[in-house]
Amino acid sequence: MAVKDPTAVERANLLNMAKLSIKGLIESALSFGRTLDSDYPPLQQFFVVMEHCLKHGLKVRKSFLSYNKTIWGPLELVEKLYPEAEEIAASVRDLPGLKTPLGRARAWLRLALMQKKMADYLRCLIIQRELLSEFYEYHALMMEEEGAVIVGLLVGLNVIDANLCVKGEDLDSQVGVIDFSMYLKSDDDIGGKERNEQIAAILDQKNYVEELNRQLNSTVSSLHARVDSLEKSNTKLIEELAIAKNNIIKLQEENHQLRSENTLILMKTQHHLEVTKVDVEAELQTYKHSRQGLDEMYNEARRQLREESQLRQDMENELVVQVSMKHEIELAMKLLEKDIHEKQDTLIGLRQQLDEVKAINMEMYQKLQVSDDAMKEKNEIIGRLEDKTNQINATMKQLEQRLQQAEKAQLDAENEDKKLKQEYVNKSESLQKEFSQKEKQLLQLETDLKIEKEWRQTLQDDLQKEKETVSHLRIETQEIINLKKEFIKLQEKNRQLKRICQDQEAALQELASKLSESKLKIEDIKEANKALQGQVWLKDKEATHCKLCEKEFSLSKRKHHCRNCGEIFCNACSDNELPLPSSPKPVRVCDSCHAILIQRSHA
Repeated sequence: MAVKDPTAVERANLLNMAKLSIKGLIESALSFGRTLDSDYPPLQQFFVVMEHCLKHGLKVRKSFLSYNKTIWGPLELVEKLYPEAEEIAASVRDLPGLKTPLGRARAWLRLALMQKKMADYLRCLIIQRELLSEFYEYHALMMEEEGAVIVGLLVGLNVIDANLCVKGEDLDSQVGVIDFSMYLKSDDDIGGKERNEQIAAILDQKNYVEELNRQLNSTVSSLHARVDSLEKSNTKLIEELAIAKNNIIKLQEENHQLRSENTLILMKTQHHLEVTKVDVEAELQTYKHSRQGLDEMYNEARRQLREESQLRQDMENELVVQVSMKHEIELAMKLLEKDIHEKQDTLIGLRQQLDEVKAINMEMYQKLQVSDDAMKEKNEIIGRLEDKTNQINATMKQLEQRLQQAEKAQLDAENEDKKLKQEYVNKSESLQKEFSQKEKQLLQLETDLKIEKEWRQTLQDDLQKEKETVSHLRIETQEIINLKKEFIKLQEKNRQLKRICQDQEAALQELASKLSESKLKIEDIKEANKALQGQVWLKDKEATHCKLCEKEFSLSKRKHHCRNCGEIFCNACSDNELPLPSSPKPVRVCDSCHAILIQRSHA
């Protein structure tokens, strides 16, 4: 045969008793047909059974005077777990007639039954097994499955209406004894099955209605909360819409400003183009006038050269040599033209080159005049200066070079004129193309700006939402960190208090042992004093020697007088010492009667 666990048997018996008491209370209350008073016997038996169930497996808590075993400790935790229970706990503490924790626990059970929330309170308590482990053993009924079953049975008590007077009732001195005679079956109970079935159906309907009412109340509260949240979100959306409208108005104003700036830029570019056209036309006219003057000067120079060539045949050979040199110069000119093409990137460079050409033309004109004067002088004195033909040839070479430079400058000017015309046409076409491209780019930029603003607005909304979520998460994490710190501090305080409590208990035990020893010694001293009450003290003059060692008293051997037996001892013989709680130092005691010795002056 397997031996059953006695704690399991106790839990099963208490569970069965709870079932019987709750069933009997519900049936009798429905048959009774009105609210129950505190004198109703089944109700009293129910409270007794609940008290036994809550006391099962309760840990013994040490106090200063005695050991304490009460159910008020775990019931007091309910107000921390269930905020609605704070009112019951406060009212129980304020009751004037209650002096013991057991009486407060009984009053708490009665108030919870009247509120019809006993099952809810105990369910919150059972869920927190870690907190209950401080008050109950591991095999207690509240720590096992039987406690959850009893809590489920207590839900059926919500059909009962109780009106209990707790203030004037003596709950501290009540004796909780279970009356088993109330739960024995009789013939009338066996015959009333139909009536019980009807009562059970009515109870089920009432429970269903109450549960439905609770669900409806919860849905109404959730709907109210949802309406409040929707109103808040609606106000936020209205504010955001107003902000968006203001942003749209600002963007429209910026668009108008950009368009006006664009028109101003177009006007400025057109004006600049017109000014450049006028400048180019004026430069062309000046170039034409200078070209005509250069042509006339060139014709005159050629005429003079022809005359000189006819007069001097010797100079023809030199002219042939100059022609060959002219071809070389033409090649050099072509190279110079290539360099000029590379250097003509901007209109400013062209103007500078035109100014240079004008300066060169003026210099050539002046030099040609000088050469004309020199040639006239040479024609007049040519007969006289035959010896100086070499000098004249040199001067002719110089003149030929100057003529070649003038021709080159004329060709450069013609080429530059053509290039200027071509560049002007190309620039006008390119400006028109750039203007059309800029218009297209402007339209595209406007569309891109609109898209970018919309995208930016959405990104700002998303960023704001993410910031809000991040702020909420930071607040929650900060709260969790604070709670963790508080929890760690409370744990540390709990450990310190436990250590202090253990130290105090150990000190109390030591004090109790010392007090017990001192009480025993005091009783022995009292008995010795009773036995030696008839003896007479010796006088100090008569007592010259110690009674034990029979040596004479002196400064080193002082007298110690017993207050009970009257004997006188020296300090060497009276070595027995007794510690007393009232004196910081131990006291010398007589060897015969164990009474306290009094120190006398030396002999």
